[in-house]
Amino acid sequence: MKIVLVGPFPPYRGGISMFNHSLAKVLSKNHDVYRVSFSLQYPKYLFPGKTQFFDFKGENAEPLINSVNPFSWKRTAKYINAISPDMVIFQYWMPFFAPAFSSITKRIKKNCGAQIIVNCNNINPHEPRTTDSFMTAKFFSYCDGFIVMSKTVEKDLKKIEPNPKYRKTPHPIYDIFGECLDQKTAREQVGVSSEKIILNFGLIRDYKGLDILIESAKYLKGKLDNFKILVVGECYGDENEYIQLAEKNGVSDVVEFRFEFVPNEKVNQYFCASDLIVLPYKSATQSGVVPIAYHFNKPVVVSNVGGLPEIVEVGKTGFVCEPDSASIAKGVMQYFKSDMDQYPPFIAEYKKRFSWENFAKVVLELAQS
Repeated sequence: MKIVLVGPFPPYRGGISMFNHSLAKVLSKNHDVYRVSFSLQYPKYLFPGKTQFFDFKGENAEPLINSVNPFSWKRTAKYINAISPDMVIFQYWMPFFAPAFSSITKRIKKNCGAQIIVNCNNINPHEPRTTDSFMTAKFFSYCDGFIVMSKTVEKDLKKIEPNPKYRKTPHPIYDIFGECLDQKTAREQVGVSSEKIILNFGLIRDYKGLDILIESAKYLKGKLDNFKILVVGECYGDENEYIQLAEKNGVSDVVEFRFEFVPNEKVNQYFCASDLIVLPYKSATQSGVVPIAYHFNKPVVVSNVGGLPEIVEVGKTGFVCEPDSASIAKGVMQYFKSDMDQYPPFIAEYKKRFSWENFAKVVLELAQS
């Protein structure tokens, strides 16, 4: 089968890019896979980070789509039609890209009739606008099937498409960030020495609730000995706000900020150095951080928002809390008061259901149904 994957690919940064890369990798085992990426993903004035790219050594994608140039959309459709694929899979996460994707899919359906499948990472963005639903509905009207990875996105899909053809399957476990390291070795590599390490990892945006985690530290002090909250990720906002919040709450001594992008080859160092991964999100669909944690057999504490609780076995792979500082602190304490040796073997077995092979199987079954 000829399959075209459309969306960001490395060297673009971000979870969607790595998702596309991993999906292409597993589909390539049995199919001819073509990768179509962006020549321009976000104009500079719309991108809050330092750079959209990272150093990547691997198979390249065709950088065809300029998100704000309609002429590139036509060229992209022409390129895909020349392949004459059986299936085209779009990664969708933001209505900003809907006009480009609508233009491309319309031309594909007209010329080659490939099955158009959309993997819905998000449907409603974290910072919504009044035109979002209209643009998404327009794109979806050209599509044949949808993949959702949480109940939240499933509900959002049904609001846009009253009777969609879709499948629901969980976010697969990432396997591209290296092998597990001995914790002592990993701590030496990242330069941490506290007895208990609590990791908050990934791009820092307001909806991810870092402020909640910082405030939770004041509840943990005096109850938890020799701990450090390690915050690692590029900040899409004002870094000083978080630094000042830690100072205001008197927790600067137990919160360490590393506002930087972590390349793939060093991700395992931070996860393996940690005891617990905390996601204090205020809102969510699903998260790619939990699958990374599970890859390294690390337990998680997550907020009871979106699809996060759906992939946590309470007391076995972690804990689910309300999105407030006292509740997050309670979840952290529950973990450190429990038998911590029980989590890794359970997670090692639990994560088998989240394989990329299973995910690819669901996508193919949807297209053929």
